Amino acid sequence: MHEVYFDNSATTQVDPEVFEEMKKYLTVAFGNPSSIHTFGRGIRTDVEQARRKVAKAIGADYREVYFTSGGTEADNLAVKGAAYAGKDRGNHIITSAIEHHAVIDACRQLEAEGFQLTVLPVDSSGMVALEDVRSVITDQTILISIMHANNEVGTVQPLEEIGKLAREKGIILHTDAVQSVGKIEVNVKSLNVDLLSLSAHKIYGPKGVGALYVREGVKLYPLVNGGRQERGLRPGTENVAGIVALGKAMELAAEGLTGEMMRIDSLRKKLMTGIENNIPHAVFNGHPVKRVPNILNYSFKYIEGEALLLGLDLRKIAVSSGSACSSGSMEPSPVLVAMGVPFEVARSSLRISLGKYNTQKDVDYFLASLKEVVERLREMSPLL
Repeated sequence: MHEVYFDNSATTQVDPEVFEEMKKYLTVAFGNPSSIHTFGRGIRTDVEQARRKVAKAIGADYREVYFTSGGTEADNLAVKGAAYAGKDRGNHIITSAIEHHAVIDACRQLEAEGFQLTVLPVDSSGMVALEDVRSVITDQTILISIMHANNEVGTVQPLEEIGKLAREKGIILHTDAVQSVGKIEVNVKSLNVDLLSLSAHKIYGPKGVGALYVREGVKLYPLVNGGRQERGLRPGTENVAGIVALGKAMELAAEGLTGEMMRIDSLRKKLMTGIENNIPHAVFNGHPVKRVPNILNYSFKYIEGEALLLGLDLRKIAVSSGSACSSGSMEPSPVLVAMGVPFEVARSSLRISLGKYNTQKDVDYFLASLKEVVERLREMSPLL
């Protein structure tokens, strides 16, 4: 039976080149980069080289890149760190209703601590309106956190305009770019962002490592104490193998970005055509144009999304019914609900996320299997 992995937004497999790059740091090159002897100094050089690779890929200076344990920590460090560092200037934070839990939960915690929080709505395509941002800014606003590309529907937000507005008002802008880095061009200067989070395992690197871009001059309050690593902002012995792997993954992503994303976009369009031509009552979720090329989200009316997911799993096809961080919940996706998708339709959604190892054969097998599973489930559905 053919196997298809269409859940690349949850995680990706490690690229063989990335694995080869990191292997020696798990065995022979094991020194602590904070040690001053030869074993440590060589490792420090490699960590700093990886930092330069990450910085180059996003248009930053290498001194503006801080390594973390992943996107979740980077988001928390950005949101909480900026809020705590800026509380002498104000206590108001703005975010959106479709943020990843790493952002929205951090904001909710700050709200419980006394910060004022505004959660912006989105339109039916999952887009934040610039005028909505403008309308809620006050003289107490110190932070705006709006994701770059949504992890469930792929919609890309107007960060350039939001960033320009934030700069005019002297407000820090953070973006969770975990789902956009390596998928579309990401340049911190053109996006006008002050803080940007990214993660290795979304771009064919290992799990457990990420990075936070911090624009020069922006102050953050550290969330962890215990050492001077990462210039005191993120103490703890560095995950050297992971950091080197992240640097390599970022380098490879930048080198192959244009050609690979054109190929992925072609596969996505074939999936869309196949679904819309062969499966009735399929509802597209997301913005049709302003989007990353690898994420596709559909609701299949009159079917439970979990049943559809399991039916495809029996055919060795991996997809998602939403964010991997929300798996196990029987509630509909908060992202789709925020977009105005009716409750029962939201519960019938699937996220299909493509990667560089997917092929036309995968698309053909998926479409044939999807049609069979949908038809079988609808035959049993009391809703149809």
